[in-house]
Amino acid sequence: MQKGSESRGAEDSVRLLLVWQSQAVLVDRTMYIAGQIGIEPSSGQLVSGGAKEEAKQALKNMGEILKAAGCDYGNVVKTTVLMADMKDFNDINDIYKQFFKSNFPARAAYQVAALPKGARVEIEAIAIQGPIQDVSASL
Repeated sequence: MQKGSESRGAEDSVRLLLVWQSQAVLVDRTMYIAGQIGIEPSSGQLVSGGAKEEAKQALKNMGEILKAAGCDYGNVVKTTVLMADMKDFNDINDIYKQFFKSNFPARAAYQVAALPKGARVEIEAIAIQGPIQDVSASL
């Protein structure tokens, strides 16, 4: 343990977490995309404008990761949306629908106590390289 590390704050821990994780991991045809927050890549800062703008930037960032693997939003089969406030759900959902237009992924959404860098929203995903098939039960 480094001297003084016992007094390291939560913000420093988050900063280390952001540095020491993969953007995505590909196993066979399945890609696990790490949670994306609304960071503008050129500045490394959260975009302004609240949950709606953060969701838009997080999904743009996810799109770049998908593109790097030869995929797009249609390859996403599962997402998890983490929100600092469930009251932002409808605003986030409005943005979400702009990116996922077909092959709608299964989704879970949760309110959490805190997110990295003070973000309002974080979105993680699982995508499949190649063709996928939608299976829906008639409930």
